[in-house]
Amino acid sequence: MRPDDLAAVCVLADRVHPGLREDPAIFAERLALYPAGCFVLERRQIIAGYAIAHPIRYPDPPSLNMRIGSLPPDCDALYIHDVALSPEARGEGQAGAVIGHLLQLAAGFPRACLVSVYGTAAFWQRFGFSDAAAVLPSGALSAYGEDARFMQRLTPDCAAT
Repeated sequence: MRPDDLAAVCVLADRVHPGLREDPAIFAERLALYPAGCFVLERRQIIAGYAIAHPIRYPDPPSLNMRIGSLPPDCDALYIHDVALSPEARGEGQAGAVIGHLLQLAAGFPRACLVSVYGTAAFWQRFGFSDAAAVLPSGALSAYGEDARFMQRLTPDCAAT
């Protein structure tokens, strides 16, 4: 992902997440803080998907539509902020490919984590994620909708803390 991609990423985000809107500044901040975790899928010179991930201190996922300011110095998890594909790009294996890449990034951390929305927990389970809701205070994910689930995947060969 490049700064030039952000306008198209925001349009796509609003399209696929109409009830979970985030300001363009959130996307710009994540790209500036951790460009290694930001990707786009281009099809015919159009942004058809994107992924955003960055390190966090577990278990403290950022609130929806909130700037984080900086990455904590003691990060111990890769947080998958979002993986989104346009409806036209779905069903082609693109999500699995980008998630594989994100899990490679997560290899340097004891775990990867995310907030599953829209009933996608079973999708994430296929990649080794499991429910980790018990580590969060009640109501911590209320902005993400009632079906939101905090999930984690422990990294093989990395001691989880």
